[in-house]
Amino acid sequence: MLPLDEIRTLLGEHDDPDHRERPRDFDPRAAVRRFDLLTDALRRRFGPSVQAGLYQDSSACARFSVPAGGTGPAGGLWVELSNFGGFVTAGTGAHGTAASATGPSGEFVTWLDEVCTAAGCVFVPLDVLLEPYNGPTPTLVDEDRAFAEVVAAPGHDGEDDEDGDMQAVWADRYFDYV
Repeated sequence: MLPLDEIRTLLGEHDDPDHRERPRDFDPRAAVRRFDLLTDALRRRFGPSVQAGLYQDSSACARFSVPAGGTGPAGGLWVELSNFGGFVTAGTGAHGTAASATGPSGEFVTWLDEVCTAAGCVFVPLDVLLEPYNGPTPTLVDEDRAFAEVVAAPGHDGEDDEDGDMQAVWADRYFDYV
């Protein structure tokens, strides 16, 4: 796996506020090739239980999931491919989102990183994607925060709210709807 500082640098280099869904130089053929290679590798490892699908209106390109019965971990396994930088991440958990997931086993991460390298992708660990995002591109979290501020009760400062600290993370930038 690339050093984490190098991954963070790549995340920053691919951030372009003028292109929220996919980069200016997006290559659909390369995206399809990555999707096919990841699908094939996951199906070789987990069999026909692997489900693969493409996203629309998202900075994520594709999602792969394996039910718990096919992987062992409770809640199953998911892998996502971003439209940006060939970034790939993975997690386990019932909800299948970076914010509610836990990282997969070290053995799986090593395997997936090797698959990503062969497919021209970059594996990005969940820990990095859950770091605060302070880049120039608006995310849905920013829109949610703005909405919450507008509808807040007059005179209520919001400090007692459980989700009052809505903070975008890198996963919101590269693996979410736009």
